[in-house]
Amino acid sequence: MDEPLIAIVGAGVMGTGISTLVVGHGVPVVLVDVDEGVLDRAAAASANGLRHARLTGALPPGRTPAKLRTTLSLDDVADATAVIEAVTELPEKKAEVLTAVSALVRPGTPVISNTSGIPIDEMAAWVKSPEDLIGTHFMNPAYLISMVEVIRGPRTADKTVESVLSLLTGLGRKPVVVRDAPGFVTSRLLHPMINDAAQVVSAGTATVEDVDTLMQGCLGHPTGPLRTADLIGIDNLVDALEALYARTGDERCRPGELLLEKVRKGELGRKSGRGFYVYSEA
Repeated sequence: MDEPLIAIVGAGVMGTGISTLVVGHGVPVVLVDVDEGVLDRAAAASANGLRHARLTGALPPGRTPAKLRTTLSLDDVADATAVIEAVTELPEKKAEVLTAVSALVRPGTPVISNTSGIPIDEMAAWVKSPEDLIGTHFMNPAYLISMVEVIRGPRTADKTVESVLSLLTGLGRKPVVVRDAPGFVTSRLLHPMINDAAQVVSAGTATVEDVDTLMQGCLGHPTGPLRTADLIGIDNLVDALEALYARTGDERCRPGELLLEKVRKGELGRKSGRGFYVYSEA
């Protein structure tokens, strides 16, 4: 059996967090992006994430982290035992990456889209072997949150599901398999709620802080929806909402003006230093 090597395409917030999880469990990663500066920042963020994960006890005790290799060449995914696509939630971008990855990997290699809402069967049109395609929805930060939503498309093979479940459990994750649909479970419920929370603030009903405090104290939401938006990345949230709206027609999924305004201003959340809250470190 081949030694495991996980290729991750996209070195943004999610790709970096998933890379940190994988190398922290002793499995080597090749992280691919088109921007060398993004890769440099991802490597630094992953090193910081490993330290954080160790301090919080999120990594197996005594496990030596594996190597994280960064590259600008997508060809470097060819020898991977699994590929995780973690690019932005734009269909045209995912189609471009998944088509290219599918042409490079060996037959039977799981091709995993880390997606927050685009149906897997829609993506199946972009790959050579739809039976090898499956979805995951890691939560941010992936190296701390143990639950992972796994999305089986109508054409996903049993072997692919089994392989990905084995990979995730080996990484200390708790996978839950759901059927394919726009937004699946977590995004279909969470993203419209965050959109509603932003519109409550826009209407002047309550402040950002009060919305989050009430949702935490009264309804048990661990961080509050607007702090969660900052963690997701408001630009990523808007992209995901637009993808949901296009596929469901649900008006609750049409991004509200406050979210759109924040994206225009570059107030994208924790990663930019300002979103609904201000952060001392971007």
